Amino acid sequence: MASTRARWLAGIMLLGASHLAQAAWPDHPITIIVPAAPGGTTDIAARLLAEKMTAALGQSIIVENRAGAAGIIGSQAVARAAPDGYTLVMGNIGPNAINYSLYKTLPYKPSDFAPITLVISVPNVLEVNAAQPVKTAAELVAMLKQDPSKRSFGSSGSGQSPHMSAELFKERTGVDATHVPYKGAGPAVAALLANQFTFMIDNLPSSMPSIKAGKLRALAVTGEKRSPELPDVPTMKEAGIDNMVVTAWFGLLAPAGTPAPVIDKLYQAARQGLASPDIAKKFHELGGEPGGNTPAAFGAFIDHERTMWEQTVKAAGMYKEQ
Repeated sequence: MASTRARWLAGIMLLGASHLAQAAWPDHPITIIVPAAPGGTTDIAARLLAEKMTAALGQSIIVENRAGAAGIIGSQAVARAAPDGYTLVMGNIGPNAINYSLYKTLPYKPSDFAPITLVISVPNVLEVNAAQPVKTAAELVAMLKQDPSKRSFGSSGSGQSPHMSAELFKERTGVDATHVPYKGAGPAVAALLANQFTFMIDNLPSSMPSIKAGKLRALAVTGEKRSPELPDVPTMKEAGIDNMVVTAWFGLLAPAGTPAPVIDKLYQAARQGLASPDIAKKFHELGGEPGGNTPAAFGAFIDHERTMWEQTVKAAGMYKEQ
């Protein structure tokens, strides 16, 4: 009887301690890992949101770039992190949807992550260096067909939506070009500005400043509609390229097993930040739409995206045996 009561009291004390620990969360800085180099949409979104969440949670949020291997390195680090809410990842369409069908083996799986919320959705943009003579997508296709062996395209990394979009572009138009992957959109944009390859399809936010500065020329966007920020740039369909609608997305995730109350606090802080007028204005200026859906809705969205891209990867013959 005494031992039963002692176990009961111990259980109550543990429950109380757990509740107090969660109530005190966060009591030290949080890290958001960006699985890409600085300067890309993943990095931009993480830094803008981190500032807002810092104010909401009362703790510093550190953004740490861990680029490489198509987002695998940074994603793996978060999958292996303690599920305490102090290590998050700004996931995206590449490592959290496309990679599962693109690679035979990965050091993480979908169930290793707990979704928090969608942060931003953006179209991609087909672009060239402004010094190139081509003014339209049709002119680019004609150039690529003239001498494919001398043509190349850059991307933010193998398996990322810019790479996959370019592969779809090649398939839809019957052109060929050599892929040159970089460790993020920042380095890829810098290389295109230096005219180191022929063209690129990039997430719109990371290229928008260079497009508006007249250094890069946008030929078409992959959205269903034109971007309000680039009203004179046609959609792929308007440019004569069918079945080329691609929407890239970026969202916050935690390691699986992170306590539900902590996930909820993170979600509420992120949602509050994404609803702020200045974030919405900044995202719109970059050509994106702010998110803010619930963890359950974001999880269902990721599941749908993973299935859709599996079909796309197989249809395009891009599956890799590694």
